[in-house]
Amino acid sequence: MPFLIYLVAQLGGNAVVYGVLGATYSAFQLVGAPILGKYSDRFGRKPILLLSQMGTLVAWVLFLVALLLPNIPLLSIDAEWIGQFTLSLPLIVLFVGRALDGLTGGNISVANAYLVDISTDENRKSNFGKMAASSNLGFIIGPVIAGILGATALGAIAPTLAAISISIVALIVIVKMLPDRDPKQLGQSPCESEKSRQVLGKEIKDCYDPKVSRSDLKQILQIKDMPLMLALYFMIFLAFNIFYTAFPVHAANGLGWEISRLGIYFATLSAMMIVVQGPLMSLIGDKVGEPALVTLGSVGMMISFVLLQSQALWLIYLAALCFALGNGVMWPSFLSILGGLGNESQRGYIQGISSSSGSFASIVGLTVGGVLYTIIGSKTFVIAGVIFGLVFLLSIYLRIQLSSD
Repeated sequence: MPFLIYLVAQLGGNAVVYGVLGATYSAFQLVGAPILGKYSDRFGRKPILLLSQMGTLVAWVLFLVALLLPNIPLLSIDAEWIGQFTLSLPLIVLFVGRALDGLTGGNISVANAYLVDISTDENRKSNFGKMAASSNLGFIIGPVIAGILGATALGAIAPTLAAISISIVALIVIVKMLPDRDPKQLGQSPCESEKSRQVLGKEIKDCYDPKVSRSDLKQILQIKDMPLMLALYFMIFLAFNIFYTAFPVHAANGLGWEISRLGIYFATLSAMMIVVQGPLMSLIGDKVGEPALVTLGSVGMMISFVLLQSQALWLIYLAALCFALGNGVMWPSFLSILGGLGNESQRGYIQGISSSSGSFASIVGLTVGGVLYTIIGSKTFVIAGVIFGLVFLLSIYLRIQLSSD
């Protein structure tokens, strides 16, 4: 993550290209995540996780290929609202790699569904907090590894090789260590488990059961509070992705940070979130309700984005603290609420649809974030803060709705 904005600039891109590159992943995930989520309801979590992780591995190999290609310019563009940039051959290959990774990028939604499967109502929020803390641990180690390896003679090739190696390890872990969730345990009808025998030996209609897990979007949207949750999912991801596009550009151009400094900042931010999502959530998780934590978290995010406009280093790190507190209590609580909606046979599909809502928001946020920063600079963070103001208002309404259930 720390070196990508610098790599895009080196290959001829700018803030807009950087944002669109991220949006490419989300655009293809918008298509792939619901399909993979629904298939995981039917065929089990493990094979779908394996397929998704294989796509990630191939995508990183394409990333490596892009770094080894000569930087041949293909198209130059100069427009007032998107700036000046050049599309080069390596950039095109990067886009292809991100598209493939997005298309098979249902691993997070399937993993969330898996976590719901093995959790109870009592420990679901705690489990999502642990999972988020685990992810943030990766965001501490990842930027550090990228910074160290990126400073070697191999440059960006070294961290890419590391990412390929980690992807291979992840495949081995899924194959060797992860117990599968039998699809029959995900709420399927008994006749579904005997589909092959029915097709071969009897008429299919003998086994037809309308309650079998064949959820479509209309059924999902009819679940109480689901449209509201999808709207919140969209807005949270929209603000996050405006930040994740605008801040690296702001750090490189507005603040003059080098790769190592940006890596330290993201590592520090992730370390703070681990503390929040680990010890702090364990302390307050049973005392404060999930809807209330979503509301409190949105306030922390608003404050964080206001502070990010400052040039003062201590205020930028204070913004990181507010970000960690806000996101650390909000996101696990939100996912826990989402995990409690619907029935067991719909979990994977619900996570996939939600992931698609986030992917659509990412497409908008990553693209708009780059364009906005090109036009208005650090005021882009104010727009992200306003979006979290809407999240704050909707979360209050969500608390009212859930309390009336």
